[in-house]
Amino acid sequence: MHATDWLQFGFDPAHSGFNRAETGYSTAGNFLLYNYSLPTAADSAPVYLGNVATASGVKNVLFIVAKNGTLLALDADSTTLKVVWSKQPTGAGTLTTGSSVVDPGKQYVYAYGLDGYVHKYQVGNGTEIKSGGWPELSTLKPGVEKDAAGLSINATPAGTFLYAVTNGYIGDGGDYQGHLTTIDLANGTQNVFNTLCSGLTIHFIENGSTSGSGQNDCAQVQSGIWGRPGAIYDPATNRVFITTGNSAFDPTNFYWGDTVLALNPQGTGSGGGNPVDSYTPSTYSNLNTNDADLGSNAVALVPAPNGSSYTHLGVIAGKDGCVRLIRLDNMSGHGAPGLAGGSLQSQPLDSSVTAANCNDTSSSGGQDAGGGEIRAQPAVWVNPADASTWVYVTNLSATFAAYKVVVTAGVPSLVQQWTSTSGAGTSPIVANGTVYYQTLNGNDIVALDATTGAQIWQSASSLSGVHWQSPIVVNGRLYVVDDGGNLWVFALDGIFKNGFQ
Repeated sequence: MHATDWLQFGFDPAHSGFNRAETGYSTAGNFLLYNYSLPTAADSAPVYLGNVATASGVKNVLFIVAKNGTLLALDADSTTLKVVWSKQPTGAGTLTTGSSVVDPGKQYVYAYGLDGYVHKYQVGNGTEIKSGGWPELSTLKPGVEKDAAGLSINATPAGTFLYAVTNGYIGDGGDYQGHLTTIDLANGTQNVFNTLCSGLTIHFIENGSTSGSGQNDCAQVQSGIWGRPGAIYDPATNRVFITTGNSAFDPTNFYWGDTVLALNPQGTGSGGGNPVDSYTPSTYSNLNTNDADLGSNAVALVPAPNGSSYTHLGVIAGKDGCVRLIRLDNMSGHGAPGLAGGSLQSQPLDSSVTAANCNDTSSSGGQDAGGGEIRAQPAVWVNPADASTWVYVTNLSATFAAYKVVVTAGVPSLVQQWTSTSGAGTSPIVANGTVYYQTLNGNDIVALDATTGAQIWQSASSLSGVHWQSPIVVNGRLYVVDDGGNLWVFALDGIFKNGFQ
């Protein structure tokens, strides 16, 4: 029995973190069902598929990508470790932290391997598909360029596409560049958009030729795509968005460091190496110098409230501790890519960052926020009581904040509604007016009222640290992996919106 599935990072194709299918939820007590050690440590969020036909019967299955590239398919209802199947492609990479994704038809699950490829498996038995272009190349530099963000799948008017992005390893070393690989699930063809040397639409070769007619690498490095969801497709604008970390921003040379890039759903730009549109903070030079990556998370799609003159909105925050509201259909306000500034609003999350650091009309800000860095992906919730739009953002130190999108004379803005004393945490998720996240310091799961910030529940069990992991809430349970290689499962006392199906 199950109410819904959690097929990719952030629950839905927008990666909002908002599960609309479940209601009820904890009001008191510790609802720990069980925890156990995984066969190998994982630094990613699970995905969930119910009613899977396996060799041992129909099961609800958790798919977890381990650091060593193993994809684990686990019985989601077993109180002890029960591996339905597992696969581990070997290769030159040393780490992966990106979540897997299940296709809309619920027949296949896709995951990165350490070999630089995206692999396709049957959900019930792990049989790998090795035809029609699979496995699909993601990077030719797996030793220095890793697949660390979640895979995503989106149905678009142009077809159904899988999106895979790359970044580097800790320390930003080696010849790596961020890029998006878009794979057409109908025929296995792919497009590549490089965020550096974007005039070249190929997978670069490590330490290859950086000039001339045979160029197959880029002299500029970094510009990784670090946000946990990876690429974000917006059906309202029919664009896919990627956000880059620090490197040079120089559109004349097709360098797109610290930039939100808008592309066609096929992963292509407007031609000649240009994206369809772009947003780059005016502080880009200091962001690059200070390692204050804009792309420490991905743009969050924000439904515009009634009365807004701008109907396509996004929120992007970064390691400078600034929260920005941008237009997704005219990102710099100039109707063209390659220009700096132009956000509707840019403000610090908390007092650890000055307003001047976030000024998007000046180049003088852009300092790294230290403990005020924002690395977790925001969650977006639409309150069914009044259709108001809320955004939840947390930094590395002690702030977890809720914003409401308000409209004044047609202009939308983010107005902070509350901050929580429960501390900073992982990428949050929302279900039935409750926000869940794992704290970075206390190593607990916390549940807050989405409109007031009042604490509803906190787990009594201490988890063993957290890095890129974050919880999911699905089928009446909360699942989360910790840094100690453990899976924790909490039962929630709610009911499903439509009952069990």
